[in-house]
Amino acid sequence: MFNPRGVAIIGASRKPGKIGHEILKNIIEYGYKGEIYPINPKADEILGKKVYKSILEVPGTVDLAIIVIPAKFVAEVLEECGKKGVKAVAVISSGFGEVGKHDMEEEIVEISKKYGMRLLGPNIFGLFYAPTQLNATFGPKDILQGNIAFITQSGALGIALMGWTILENIGLSAIVSVGNKADIDDDDLLEYFSKDEKTKIILIYMEGVKNGPRFIKIAKEVTKNKPIIVLKAGRSKRGAMAAASHTGSLAGSDTIYSAAFKQTGILRAMNVAEAFDWARAIAELPPPEGEDTIIITNGGGVGVMATDACEDYNVKLMNLPEDLAQEFRKYMPPFGSVKNPIDLTGQASEKEFAGALKTALKDDRIHAVILLYCQTAITDPNSLADAIINVIKENGKTKPLVISMVGGKECAEAMKKLNLKGLPAYPIPERAVSSLGAYMKWARYIGKI
Repeated sequence: MFNPRGVAIIGASRKPGKIGHEILKNIIEYGYKGEIYPINPKADEILGKKVYKSILEVPGTVDLAIIVIPAKFVAEVLEECGKKGVKAVAVISSGFGEVGKHDMEEEIVEISKKYGMRLLGPNIFGLFYAPTQLNATFGPKDILQGNIAFITQSGALGIALMGWTILENIGLSAIVSVGNKADIDDDDLLEYFSKDEKTKIILIYMEGVKNGPRFIKIAKEVTKNKPIIVLKAGRSKRGAMAAASHTGSLAGSDTIYSAAFKQTGILRAMNVAEAFDWARAIAELPPPEGEDTIIITNGGGVGVMATDACEDYNVKLMNLPEDLAQEFRKYMPPFGSVKNPIDLTGQASEKEFAGALKTALKDDRIHAVILLYCQTAITDPNSLADAIINVIKENGKTKPLVISMVGGKECAEAMKKLNLKGLPAYPIPERAVSSLGAYMKWARYIGKI
């Protein structure tokens, strides 16, 4: 499914805006190097590719078939896929279990099993896999490549978040829309991504699981090596009802899910921003080797806010020994503070920030750093971003460093620069602290700290 030698798009369309056209276009334009076979009985050529009337006419190997036709024709086409020797099918088509047609869903699963095929979906928007440059979705084309595998049960939300990750400069190793999970489930994908070298962290938008015991067993194994973040919807009674009508999921008791996540070391995020904030930090930073954390700031107010957040997210602020405090005093006026937060004061330029950060990175007693900047006329945010990048270039990513820049347009530009260099930066301090707290929570679970 992720490394196909050839892909067939059954239901490829000549009309821009049609799902069968957009998926074919994304596969071609994103740079997939395998063979591409559009299937449409009423066309000869689409987007410069020869079109076949049926998958049975395709001369080459087809490992993956993307099915984009009305639900009532899917079973017949699956039979043809089976006869062709297809290994995996992604059924984009809706109109199965999510609308009460469970018999039709069971039929396509049985056909797939008969031929030894794995079935993704139905009711999905496709899949993306960075290592093979396969964008077989009808979402945005130019997905940034990174280390986060994103599994989503919601199609529309998944597509929207694809666009959001581009805007937020978040790189992905994979995106998989699972829809009704008639065959391939979260646990199957966890098993795959646990062994995938390009994936450092797995993020799941979940409405429900089909096989709870198997999910727990696999998740327990995966979290020993890779963090899993779950954004679990359907927490409320009405939310659970909405999930049932959306993908046919039986959401179940939220208390049970929370207990299962705790047992397995899964990090539960409560909203989209939190989930991707955590994923960005964990994907880009080395794991913490201990709990002692310092805050470097040029503003007392943001330092206090971050201190409160550290208590909320169980991030331990260290008490600086006198020799270390003396080192930090070199980068602040006499009225600065080394009590942690280390307040360089509003007079701090990028040179003082760089000196303090270098000191923090070199001292093994410090295990993580939170760097906070309030925009002032003294220091240009972009110059500060460049200084941070240069310090990391010289010293390496030796420990987790999260950054928050509070200010206007210039701060947004500076944070974009930092994020593109793999240095997680957030517009408010609480988001930076929350991300570090999630990483430390996982490190505690696996016994690393």
